[in-house]
Amino acid sequence: MRKAKMQLLALSVTAAITFLGSNVDAFAASNTSSNKVTSVMPQAGITYALGSNQVSLSNLQQSVETSKTQSENSSTNSTSSDEVDLSNAVTDVTPLASTVTDNVLRDIQNATGAVIKDSAAASEGSSETAQDSEEEMFKSLVIAKVTNYVNVRDLPSEEGEIVGKLYDKSVGTFIEEKDGWYKIQSGSVEGYVKAEFCVTGDDAVELAKEVGTRIATVTTTTLKVRNGAGLDAEVIGLVPIEDELVVTEELDGWVKVSIEEGDGYVSTDYVTLSTEFVKAESKAEEEARLAKEAAARAAANKAAKSSTSTSSSSSSGSSYNSASSYTTETSSIGSAVAQFACQFVGNPYVYGGTSLTNGADCSGFVMSVYSNFGVSLPHSSGADRSVGAAVDGLANAQPGDIVCYSGHVAIYIGNGQIVHASTAKTGIKISNADYRSVLAVRRIF
Repeated sequence: MRKAKMQLLALSVTAAITFLGSNVDAFAASNTSSNKVTSVMPQAGITYALGSNQVSLSNLQQSVETSKTQSENSSTNSTSSDEVDLSNAVTDVTPLASTVTDNVLRDIQNATGAVIKDSAAASEGSSETAQDSEEEMFKSLVIAKVTNYVNVRDLPSEEGEIVGKLYDKSVGTFIEEKDGWYKIQSGSVEGYVKAEFCVTGDDAVELAKEVGTRIATVTTTTLKVRNGAGLDAEVIGLVPIEDELVVTEELDGWVKVSIEEGDGYVSTDYVTLSTEFVKAESKAEEEARLAKEAAARAAANKAAKSSTSTSSSSSSGSSYNSASSYTTETSSIGSAVAQFACQFVGNPYVYGGTSLTNGADCSGFVMSVYSNFGVSLPHSSGADRSVGAAVDGLANAQPGDIVCYSGHVAIYIGNGQIVHASTAKTGIKISNADYRSVLAVRRIF
């Protein structure tokens, strides 16, 4: 009887292993000599890379067989130090430090529709390192490397109709190559891009590590940023709800972020994590966006002309010029915004404040400056990244444009400079616009 039960147990374990193996293989993309994805499948939820504390399918199977043998020769209470807990081996993996890459890949899959092959699971017994596996994943992408954008066409020819645009450093999914053209899918766009304006395969490996921006969006009213990954670490700054911070490292329960006061750590209990990419834009999407931006700009100009404040003064008795005094027939409204903002240099920074004279934080400063020109903006540096129209980098910025950083926002005043409510230590001041990495430049007028 005991022997019959053990045989039945062995058959059950073998069936379970076969079922697990067939599921993993069903999700894996086919491997070609060029190491490129040749067919795009729905999202399958495959683990992108096996970390040092993750277990491959072959190891799981070996562990099951070992456990089965041990169960026949030892008491039920004994446990081997090498035994794998099958209930936790795949699903309950503690995140390793610096796991930004795996999360970026997951969001690339979501943004482009790509299914990236899990090399470690597809090849049992492979000694491939996590870095090698990561590079194989990056080879499956197509990344635009141009000044602005490359056209996406419905045919692999310049005679093909333009169906969209793949912007610089945009991520697409490689489908096939034909006559010097790559067929890709990115966002809602599928079509062909000229290969000479993009990189894929080996050339995409290094560039792929730079194209995604990992973002932590604050979900609590006031988030403390600390100088270490622990509740006993010193608080170096405060960040309001909905602000967006650039993540440079992910730990177990903490992420390292960049704020105006410097780099620090925040608990993942109070942020949501995502990865931002520039992806292809269809012709219809571009037309809708441009129409919306034009309407918003017209409304802002109308508001500025009819609602510009006629006076502005401090409760402390110091007088300041009104917004209307900077608005002339010959100067742009953007220039008037910049000039108006500069007169408040030296006034204090106050977290959560909106007073140009008695104290404001970075987004409160920008919001209050623009309110004097009849424009309502959100009190959030993260939300400011979506206002107005996009400007292609600092090189094309004009006075009055809004410059957005990780957890910070400022007003461009020309000649490569910004005016901003910096920190409690420095107050409102003028700085070089490139003193930190710029996330976006937005134009209202």
